[in-house]
Amino acid sequence: MLTGILVPTSGSLIVDGLVPHEKRQQNARNIGVVFGQRTTLWWDIPVIESFNLARDMYEIPAKRYKQNLAEFTELLGLAEFMNIPAGKVSLGQRMRADLCMALLHDPKMLYLDEPTIGLDIAVKDSIRKFIRRLVEERGTTVMLTTHDLGDIEDICNRIVIIDSGKIIHDGDLTALKDNYARDRVIHFQLARPPASMEPICAGLPACDLVDDGLRLSVRFDRFEYAAGEIAAAVMPYVEVIDFHIDEPEVEDLIRKVYLGQLSLAAPGPIADTPEPAVAAEA
Repeated sequence: MLTGILVPTSGSLIVDGLVPHEKRQQNARNIGVVFGQRTTLWWDIPVIESFNLARDMYEIPAKRYKQNLAEFTELLGLAEFMNIPAGKVSLGQRMRADLCMALLHDPKMLYLDEPTIGLDIAVKDSIRKFIRRLVEERGTTVMLTTHDLGDIEDICNRIVIIDSGKIIHDGDLTALKDNYARDRVIHFQLARPPASMEPICAGLPACDLVDDGLRLSVRFDRFEYAAGEIAAAVMPYVEVIDFHIDEPEVEDLIRKVYLGQLSLAAPGPIADTPEPAVAAEA
């Protein structure tokens, strides 16, 4: 609907002052779109020729086209397969080329639908870095829909959670974690098993001594205890070799929401001016 492909059955939709399905061509000039399962490249011709066709369709000035193509070729590593037909490149290469294709005409808004689906870790990382740079340096508004919560944590500063077609949360990603992801777990690696657990756990939250007796874990509410307090309470009674703290992941938070184990505050109205990066997990 945002791209103008579908018509809303009810309500209203405006993108940069335009109703997308009524002003499809004008809207198309302002947006870039990458669908994870579909490509905008022409299958049987070299990738560079698809870019040249985009240049002609969007009437991109020659100087600007060359600048954008050179920049995206370097940032996305396109040179190695630029002259290979799109049908013969790998999935990761195609996704990088699709990103370039969507951005050659300097769109104000970029829609990404599952942009890292099926990609290996290295390619995912490069695409995420590229999108962050796009937002920071060009001020492009990015709307990302994904089930990969790593995309959201790496790229976005605002998250919209949708359940059964309704928005159940719309707000800052960091604030969501700060307000609702209270639990932390601190794990201690011990030199030898403790003589007794009673003095260690006295006055502390739930303690758990792993079977081998050399790993001690303490789960705590970070609003009630500081990690330093937990460590100070444990270390007088055991010899600690190492320790680490498990930070909450957005994926766990979202899972609890959908399982009905966590209720988020009702969202306020969506801002008229979007933040530089927006995530929607549907």
